[in-house]
Amino acid sequence: MAANTLPPGPHYRTGIGYDVHQFAEGRKCILGGVEIPSDVGLLGHSDADVLCHAIADALLGTVGLPDIGHFFPPSDPTIEGISSLEILRKVAEELAARDAVIVNIDSTLIAEKPKVLPHVDAMKEKIGEVLGLPAERIGIKATTNEKMGFVGRSEGIAAMASASVLG
Repeated sequence: MAANTLPPGPHYRTGIGYDVHQFAEGRKCILGGVEIPSDVGLLGHSDADVLCHAIADALLGTVGLPDIGHFFPPSDPTIEGISSLEILRKVAEELAARDAVIVNIDSTLIAEKPKVLPHVDAMKEKIGEVLGLPAERIGIKATTNEKMGFVGRSEGIAAMASASVLG
């Protein structure tokens, strides 16, 4: 077997994702497909669900595909305001077309506000429903940025995610 050649059969593959959106007045705050009570929402071409975007990029990375901007460009007026759960649904279809089965997702929201802990179970449920993944195979954590940087100044939210697939 040549160097860096895998034997036949399915293999575990891992991807990572990162996304950030700034806060904006007059917008809903959608995280993990759940509307979170907040005095500000997130700015973006879609619903700006930073968590779903990071997860989508992680999933796309598992099979070597480009990021969600390639599939859902902000210049496309037909997808303005699209639900990020729909983005995840389409990403899951891309993986299924490549015989990749999602094993698990782990993610972290980085924000000073709003408080997300009370909504984590609902987020897991929504994301799991769209991806066909049991909630117990989805990790969602939250932390602050200890008042440092743009997140610390409450200018926006960042999210990181990793995903594993078998395929």
